[in-house]
Amino acid sequence: MRKRSESSEPAVVFDGVWKKFRRGERADSLRDLIPAMTRRVVHGKRPADQLEDGSGDFWALRDVSFEVRPGEALGIIGPNGAGKSTILKLLTRILKPTRGTSLVRGRTGALIEVAAGFHADLTGRENIYLQGAILGMKRSEIARTMDDIIEFADLGEFIDTPVKRFSSGMSARLGFSIAAHLDPDVLIIDEVLSVGDMAFQQRCLDRMKLFKSRGVAIVFVSHNLQQVASLCDRGIFLQREVRAHGPVQEALAAYVNGTDALHDTGAGSAIEITKAVLTDTAGEPVTTVEPGTPLQLTVEYDVHEELSDFHFGFVIYRSTDNMIVYDGGIDDAELGLDTVHPGQHIRLRFEFNAHLVRGQYHIQVHVFHNPSQAHLCKYSPAASLGIAESRSYAGVADVELTCVPALPALHRSRPVRPASGW
Repeated sequence: MRKRSESSEPAVVFDGVWKKFRRGERADSLRDLIPAMTRRVVHGKRPADQLEDGSGDFWALRDVSFEVRPGEALGIIGPNGAGKSTILKLLTRILKPTRGTSLVRGRTGALIEVAAGFHADLTGRENIYLQGAILGMKRSEIARTMDDIIEFADLGEFIDTPVKRFSSGMSARLGFSIAAHLDPDVLIIDEVLSVGDMAFQQRCLDRMKLFKSRGVAIVFVSHNLQQVASLCDRGIFLQREVRAHGPVQEALAAYVNGTDALHDTGAGSAIEITKAVLTDTAGEPVTTVEPGTPLQLTVEYDVHEELSDFHFGFVIYRSTDNMIVYDGGIDDAELGLDTVHPGQHIRLRFEFNAHLVRGQYHIQVHVFHNPSQAHLCKYSPAASLGIAESRSYAGVADVELTCVPALPALHRSRPVRPASGW
């Protein structure tokens, strides 16, 4: 790997970028271009700040700004259509901004679409040389990394097969391997890693962490929030414009709160959830706590119809991958509420301990009717919660790990360390 000179300049600059498209218009051939130019002459050029107005023009990005410095990873998250892929195409100069500045300093390794940049009729090996040449590398320099690229991509004898015969997974493996081995200063990666198997995805994450430690700037777009949390220092929650920008856990929390809300709180049903507040045992609102912290979630319900044989559900999810951490509840009979009546207001306090490892979590509450096997109301996220600690590397449960010498002989041998993460 080339030695990188230390620089205070950001490797990636995205400054006040707007990008406008026209729905349904594609001028990628002379047949399409002539009518498009005719319409432009007849109707004139619209003002650059004109938003969606029924004419077919729309802003894919609105005033988006960020910087990524060497050795830093930025995660970009958001729902489909939020503009994530547009940002990557602007950074790789596939597109030009309507206004604002998009700048990448140094050699860029990019994987933004499966087989993007590949020549379908060339073999995998020939495409490696092609990509290296595009990046300005010498043939001898590419040849030195050839074996490593092929080994990482796990293509073996298929490397001399035309890429048009590759599966999407094979293309993704080759694309990432090329991007990661041609010694980039900036690495730009899109959701395409999801087409690989779990082992390959983990190898990609490990490689990106290695690059980050060696001063490579990384821009990573993914719907896999767990991968974003594992790799990135900062995050952007995007919905055509920046909704949140900061430490990655804060961006993830904003995304979960902004997009995961279920509006079926039960209005018009037999029972309705009207309020939920997460606090510590002193009643102070909390957003981030240490593992094992005692917490309480106070939930209020309004009863609209007579109801019996139900339970109050309580579910904790890991926000980064929507994994269920805990799914339980309290039966009506346990609370002395065998039957509830219209006009009744119920206020419950769920008390629990946050025996969780670092990460972002959210809570769903609901009321489940046993005879009909149906949810009468559901509210998610009723609360979001960040866990801050530095001991664990992965997992969900905080097992309160400690370590003490068990025998005097341990003092005469080398220290025992965990099998992974160290």
